[in-house]
Amino acid sequence: MSTRTNKPHEIVERALELSRADGCVVIAGEHSTANLRWAGNALTTNGVTRGRAVTVIATVDGGEGTASGVVTRSAVTAGDLEPLVRAAEAAAREAGPAEDAQPLVSDVPHSPSFTDAPEETSSAVFDTFAPALGEAFARARSAGRELYGFAQHEVVSSYLGTSTGLRLRHDQPTGTLELNAKSPDRTRSAWAGRATRDFTDVDPGAMDAELAERLAWARRKVGLPAGRYETLLPPTAVADLLIYQQWSATARDAAEGRTVFSQAGGGTRIGEKLSPLPLTLRSDPHAPGLECAPFVLTGSSGDDASVFDNGLPLGPTDWIRDGVLEHLLTTRHSAGLTDLPVTPYTDNLLLEAGGTRSLAEMVAASGHDGPALLLTCLWYIREVDPASLLLTGLTRDGVYLVEKGEVVGEVNNFRFNESPVGLLSRATEAGRTEPTLPREWGDYFTRAAMPALRIPDFNMSSVSQGV
Repeated sequence: MSTRTNKPHEIVERALELSRADGCVVIAGEHSTANLRWAGNALTTNGVTRGRAVTVIATVDGGEGTASGVVTRSAVTAGDLEPLVRAAEAAAREAGPAEDAQPLVSDVPHSPSFTDAPEETSSAVFDTFAPALGEAFARARSAGRELYGFAQHEVVSSYLGTSTGLRLRHDQPTGTLELNAKSPDRTRSAWAGRATRDFTDVDPGAMDAELAERLAWARRKVGLPAGRYETLLPPTAVADLLIYQQWSATARDAAEGRTVFSQAGGGTRIGEKLSPLPLTLRSDPHAPGLECAPFVLTGSSGDDASVFDNGLPLGPTDWIRDGVLEHLLTTRHSAGLTDLPVTPYTDNLLLEAGGTRSLAEMVAASGHDGPALLLTCLWYIREVDPASLLLTGLTRDGVYLVEKGEVVGEVNNFRFNESPVGLLSRATEAGRTEPTLPREWGDYFTRAAMPALRIPDFNMSSVSQGV
């Protein structure tokens, strides 16, 4: 096999042939990325990159149990495979028994495209987007705004093969667009972001118009003290909070009494009503526009994943249904420990409540009984207390004062202290669910659809000088 023309499925097959371990999993990931960056209403850089990473997971059965060894290397060719496989086997022999050990997954139908060439992106993905961005630059320039930001599109083709006969393939396109508008004196700033699979469904002109409106709101500055305010959380902020909640929703930790999902006296809170609203928080690998890998694909074990589960099929899962906690994250191992169904991590998240109002319509219904706040986004989110999932963080790029259904100015930024679980229990309205880009976690998690939420008493714990 040529080291210059080896194909990813051939890499997988050759690594499996080389394996001397009792079990072996090989994941070959081919990735390509295209990007644009701009500042001051002009493009600054663009580029295209390509690469490959190969992960070998070797399992060795010993007298005390099965051990696993995992090694990942980049830019792997056929000539690099034997040292990689031997390194994984050595790591397995040196490791102690794996707590999450399970028989490797078998009897999953092959992906028909397993031997096909990987999908790739290129600068052509921006063929329609780039001219529209140029028009937005011209409008912003004539109106005295400056646009900054970047667009990135990545395609990862993952090939999974195992010694138990699995041959699976998944192609994952991921696009993100972040646009920031500033006044020329830099005293006003506004942000908008979008997630996309192919850049055919994003409109930089519409985003610029949205930012122009927010910059206009910010011409009037209003100082507000810390306190609890009726607050409208836009979909991006809701996504950031609920993604952190999802990362924290592991069944084993809950069953052992360590998280907000632990039941007092033992067990988990599954079956408990978490919200008076008919909220359904779910994941579905086939959700339109948010498609993700329909099987477990992981290079490491942890509370929410196990390398032994690679290839395990994924289906729709309701984590919360009609406000009631239905499932927590489990691997096959933790499902056995907790006596709960196997519900692995899935790389998308949707919150739905049947709401029909847009964020603008929710604004029009706000601020009639006192001041209300409209947030743009959250950032620097950190955990304060895992037992309650209390999070802290900052507002950013615009907090706006709403009075009698109208935005009347921009207020100062705040530090907040809130638990997403607590917010769900106090939310009084959920708007229309729409795809959104999480601002804080957009580098790790982009496939989300959320509504805006109305919180009657969001805790702005202190005033912040952040922008």
